[in-house]
Amino acid sequence: MTNPPGLLISAPSSGTGKTTVMLGLLRALAEDGLTVQPFKSGPDYIDPAFHRAAAGRASFNLDSWAMGAPLLGAIAAQAQGADIVVAEGSMGLFDGVAKPGELGHGSSAETALRMGWPVVLVLDVGGQAQSAAATALGFRMYNPDLPFAGVILNRCASPRHERLTRLGMERAGLPVLGVLPRRGDLTLPERHLGLIQAVEHPDLESAIAGYAAFLREHVELEAIKRAASSGPMGPSSAALPRPPAQRIALARDAAFSFTYPHLLEGWRAAGAEILPFSPLADEAPAPDADLVWLPGGYPELHAGTLAAAERFLTGLRRHAETRPVHGECGGYMALGEGLIDKDGTRHRMAGLLGLVTSYEKRKFNLGYRRAELLADMPGFSAGTALRGHEFHYSSIVEQPDAPLARVFDAEGAEGPQTGSRRGHVTGTFFHLIAEASA
Repeated sequence: MTNPPGLLISAPSSGTGKTTVMLGLLRALAEDGLTVQPFKSGPDYIDPAFHRAAAGRASFNLDSWAMGAPLLGAIAAQAQGADIVVAEGSMGLFDGVAKPGELGHGSSAETALRMGWPVVLVLDVGGQAQSAAATALGFRMYNPDLPFAGVILNRCASPRHERLTRLGMERAGLPVLGVLPRRGDLTLPERHLGLIQAVEHPDLESAIAGYAAFLREHVELEAIKRAASSGPMGPSSAALPRPPAQRIALARDAAFSFTYPHLLEGWRAAGAEILPFSPLADEAPAPDADLVWLPGGYPELHAGTLAAAERFLTGLRRHAETRPVHGECGGYMALGEGLIDKDGTRHRMAGLLGLVTSYEKRKFNLGYRRAELLADMPGFSAGTALRGHEFHYSSIVEQPDAPLARVFDAEGAEGPQTGSRRGHVTGTFFHLIAEASA
């Protein structure tokens, strides 16, 4: 049995327009009556929400560095019932870590190879013509085993520019699946972690409909459908992550939204109840929850509101007296004593950990993480190895509590972002993806 046929949309680098191509393609295919399954290659936790808005179907991350073969297969199996799969790559097609993890380097090319999805390369041809074919040919030949569907030429300036660029592609023997003229309005709003969240977009539905109309006019949809292919079906959803508790109060709003979809799917599939609540609306976690989980997000943009959310803070503190609370990245910062915003104003947080963090002096923290737990955290016992991803600009000012884990980057270098623990409360700067052996 095989998965539905699929494609992976990638590019030589970030900033080429592949996300808008991805969203327009998802919607255009759905408008044609197809059930479209989106995926995201790599650890990005913002794009899947945009994919869901475009396709009307939950998108999932596939990560060949952080995920073992059973988990990759279980996530790929979420495509059952779809007519076609469209996956979006991260960064450049072959970009990954220098030292392979359990399975590989985490590149989009590895995802395409594992899943049998031909690559559609989105090329920004601004400032070049026939030379763009040399770039595309290099990507085509870098790994001859990688299935390759063709190219979409983006930001083409004129009919003459298109003719010249097509000549180069014809000489290189590369199929051109579409040519997109330059348009300044085909961009998504961004902030310091990349795209704004889907829930924050001022008119996301209108934007996606516009991308779809644009793609339909300038891309050969039938040729793209014909190019789709796939590999063997993965195992059942039994390999998805197990829930850390039966009743999980999950913070979910514009301040706390970065939760990997495969985690939530696994929790639900195993029978856990997820009880969402909004700290920004001053909602307390469900009083009968077994666990409170605060995901990452943008607490620094809402620090004043969070500091004044008395019902939320009181409920959180009451829960922590007897039951576990866990925070990731932004959620971890909200569990601390204080958060200093970019203007230097310190805001009082929950005070369940001694952590104080600051955005006043930005410090870029990015990359895969392997953590060896020094103590129990919800769902995992001391000694367990976890894999995750860290992406934030905050600095630690104070961290007086016991460390939760030894944390290493993808090349094995140990770092200072150990997470912390106090009583029933734990927190990490990395976003959990999977147990290392999963």
